[in-house]
Amino acid sequence: MSTEFNKPELPALGILAALDDADRRLLSDYGEFLPVQADAQLIEEGSPQNSLYFVISGVLHVTTDVDGKRTLISRAEPGETIGEVSVFDPGKASATVHAQEFCQVWRASREDIDAFLASYPEAAGRLLLGMLGVLCGRLRNTTEKLTAKEQQVALRYLYQ
Repeated sequence: MSTEFNKPELPALGILAALDDADRRLLSDYGEFLPVQADAQLIEEGSPQNSLYFVISGVLHVTTDVDGKRTLISRAEPGETIGEVSVFDPGKASATVHAQEFCQVWRASREDIDAFLASYPEAAGRLLLGMLGVLCGRLRNTTEKLTAKEQQVALRYLYQ
């Protein structure tokens, strides 16, 4: 990874781990590198969203507001992504994302991903498999949390 933001590079982390150096360099041309200052908002809950965000450096917090109370959903660190669902199913952002410190982020829209797929189908296939792996992992994690919660509720009713 570049240490200077004027020559950013996509690192071989997360969804990009299966891409070789040349493919990551090509992919970087299909999105844009964004500097995100500490405390800056990258995504606003409820706003239109159709992009994938890849964290190159720094830490982002993903939060949601329910009844005026902010809840931390997750942290995004280097190699992690935000917005995978919106690439496949554009809609309103389900959470707000704030930088906790200075971050370097790469953003690609659905159109950017489609253009990369048309130009470099083999590399794009590896990228999409990486994105699907992240989505499946998050779905599995959510299912486990829901199952554990349902078991707690069932046990409460059994012992009343």
